[in-house]
Amino acid sequence: MGAQWKAKGKAQAADARGKLFGKLAKEIMVAARSGADPAGNARLRLVVEQARKVSMPKDTLERAIKKGAGIGDEAVNFEHVIYEGFAPHRVAVMVECLTDNVNRTAPEMRVLFRKGQLGTSGSVAWDFDHVGMIEAEPANAGADVELAAIEAGAQDFEAGEEEGTTLFLTDPTDLDLVSRALPAQGFTVLSAKLGYKAKNPIDPASLSAEQLEEVENFLAAIDGNDDVQNVFVSLAG
Repeated sequence: MGAQWKAKGKAQAADARGKLFGKLAKEIMVAARSGADPAGNARLRLVVEQARKVSMPKDTLERAIKKGAGIGDEAVNFEHVIYEGFAPHRVAVMVECLTDNVNRTAPEMRVLFRKGQLGTSGSVAWDFDHVGMIEAEPANAGADVELAAIEAGAQDFEAGEEEGTTLFLTDPTDLDLVSRALPAQGFTVLSAKLGYKAKNPIDPASLSAEQLEEVENFLAAIDGNDDVQNVFVSLAG
């Protein structure tokens, strides 16, 4: 959770797939502003690959690219906004949103943060590193994580969100370069994105079961908002 928070059991929920497609479609639209051809647009290529890996329908993917690139009559413009603050018990939170209406999103965030504390820009960002995050899994039994990280140019690595996966951490500018290099080192890239990693993550053991539940409920409510793309939190594990 020191990198990105994910709701427990969300992958098993019936509506989770639809929500995932919705988030990916937004990311595709934003990336497509710099060009509709993934071959010449590294950011678009990465998110298109991720969309294909989770079996996003081809027509949905192509429609999102056209909307973002302004092709046709359905052009949509999303704004990238980050909200900073604290969950209950002073757990720092960075909330990444893509919205077509900040005047709707901002008050919704203020309401959601009532059980925590909404901060100003930079209020908790200083305690996070902006990094590239590549989640990958070994393509064969002989894949060496440490060697792959060194050869591909990653700064560090740690256990991924899913069992058997590895999270490779990179400089933000090296995200595409490292994601392209990992397959040659025996790893299949599952996702690649920019995100925030806590510098001083809080040990969940320092919180009581009741306090931890309060934090989880707060994060689940934040993540449930339609404009929220990612939630990064200073909670280890």
